[in-house]
Amino acid sequence: MSLQVRSQVSLKPYNSFGVDVQARLFAEAHSDADVREALAYAQSHDVPLLVIGGGSNLLLTADIQALVLRMASRGIRVLSDDGSKVLIEAEAGEPWHPFVQHTLLQGLSGLENLSLIPGTVGAAPMQNIGAYGVEIKDVFAGLTALDRQSGELREFNLDECNFAYRDSLFKQEPGRWLILRVRFILDRKAHLHLEYGPVRQRLTEQGIEHPTASDVSQAICSIRNEKLPDPAVLGNAGSFFKNPLVSAQLAATLKGQYPDLVAYAQPDGQVKLAAGWLIERAGWKGFREADAGVHKLQALVLVNYGSATGLQLLDLAQRIQKDISERFQVDLEMEPNRY
Repeated sequence: MSLQVRSQVSLKPYNSFGVDVQARLFAEAHSDADVREALAYAQSHDVPLLVIGGGSNLLLTADIQALVLRMASRGIRVLSDDGSKVLIEAEAGEPWHPFVQHTLLQGLSGLENLSLIPGTVGAAPMQNIGAYGVEIKDVFAGLTALDRQSGELREFNLDECNFAYRDSLFKQEPGRWLILRVRFILDRKAHLHLEYGPVRQRLTEQGIEHPTASDVSQAICSIRNEKLPDPAVLGNAGSFFKNPLVSAQLAATLKGQYPDLVAYAQPDGQVKLAAGWLIERAGWKGFREADAGVHKLQALVLVNYGSATGLQLLDLAQRIQKDISERFQVDLEMEPNRY
């Protein structure tokens, strides 16, 4: 067996919150064969299998009584190139941001708005990651996943993934699908998305009138670096809450009470509210209790100042949820997966 299984491994280096819990068993998968060996090992030893990527969407609240399998497969390949559209595939363990930068260096556009998002390529479709007006579904061409129930490989196209806001089939059926590699269709001619958030303003401030995809990526990186703490310095999982979708009626009521409410009308008639605005308006921005807190620059980000436990962070998140619900009649949903 090529898979190396270790016992009682700290997961602190493998989750961006830096929460120190133990995995009963731990292994890394560098190939499809490793994945199948891990499945067989877990079955033969009668232990659950927990698959993780970059650990940037995890809140660990206790020791994990399972075989934790970290996807570490690497590889990027061009499958087709007609001179305009390029079909590119990446292994699940590829770190997301370096993959985005690789595509830009190849002169490809489409992923620039998703720059500096933590995590891995395999985790990206799970919650249909998105930022600055672009989501995975907008550039998605397909993926290969292993069905943990049957052991068979399956190819998924766009429609079969059931992508929605921070959601997908793979999130709706937790524990069934293990994503092995993902394909994207990218452009040699840039079709830039500049209207969401402060992207265009940042480019103007930099004196860039005719931006390239790389210019957009750099602008977004600078914006994100100003707003979001580096997990290597301050433990966090990025945006902790989803931006809630509410009825137009509730949005109008809240707008009457709070004229500066940040809200975006949706095609289906609902309105998306900025969770960060709600949390900041409720007074939680910069809050700290022991080593669990809310970031002083971005209310959407919960942080670990050093030795916070997952339970302390979860308790803080639930208190924020309760306050927002009572204050605004809006329910916030947590983004990280909790174990």
